[in-house]
Order: sequence, then C-alpha cells, then structure tokens
Amino acid sequence: MPRGASRATEQLARLGIEHVLHRYPHDPRHPSYGQEASEALGVSADRVFKTLVADVDGQLTVAVVPVAGSLDLKALAAAVGGKKAVLADPARAEKASGYVTGGIAPVGLRRRLPVIVDETALRHRTVLCSAGQRGLEIELAPADLVAAAGARIAPIGRDR
Repeated sequence: MPRGASRATEQLARLGIEHVLHRYPHDPRHPSYGQEASEALGVSADRVFKTLVADVDGQLTVAVVPVAGSLDLKALAAAVGGKKAVLADPARAEKASGYVTGGIAPVGLRRRLPVIVDETALRHRTVLCSAGQRGLEIELAPADLVAAAGARIAPIGRDR
C-alpha cells in the first residue's frame, strides 16, 4: 500500500468520502494512543475518537468514543441489545479488525462487525479517528464516519 494508505483510507476513497489524513510520529512509550494523537496534532481531545473492540454477549462490537472520556460498557451492551459487555482480548480484536491495537480504525474492518459511534461526535464539524496505523489519523465529517463504518449513533461514552 502507498504511504498513508490502509483498508480504511481505501474504503473512504471507494465511497468517495472526503477526508484528510494526519500523520504524526508515534511514540511507543506514550501511555494513550488517542491522547498522543490529540497532543501531536494539536486537536482537542473531544474531537479525537478512539476505537475499542468489546465482546457483547459473545459478539465482537466496535465502539468509537472520544479520547477525552471512556467507554460505558453497559451503554454499549444496551445499544446493541445485549446484556453484558467487556473489552475484547487485544489479540482477538486485532484478528477480527485486521489492525493493530492503537491503530484500529472503525472503517475497513477485516470482518464485518457492529459499529457504534458515541453521539458526541455529532457536536463537531469534523472528528478524527485512527486510519488503521499508529501515527495516522483520518479527519472527516461525523455523518461520513457513520456512513463509511455502517455505524449507528448511541450514547456510549462517559466523561472521565
């Protein structure tokens, strides 16, 4: 793939979705991939969204929430009609998504998984999320993120 290309960016291009790529030098010692992106790019942490994979009653589900907050696992379970959600084992998340932890994109997943985007995304003209590689973010309109990921919007985030 060309530099900056991933399944996520290829899918956005196929769909004709306007987006901007932002690359930054990834520091493997940084404790938070999403916070690192926010700091490196000078973008408010409420506009940078992290992609987490959870196991909801045995079904892997993708949650997209602001790095400024955290995932409400009970709300995620309720959003997909489940009873209990736990964060998925990283190896399982990587295998299903086709991306490495810290670079999991909500778009262009290897396996088709339910994707839920926190409703706070709609407060912004554009949001950023992983482009499928550590150190690479996609900036796009929230409605385009939802469309490209085949996602639903729900209140699944909570403030820290």
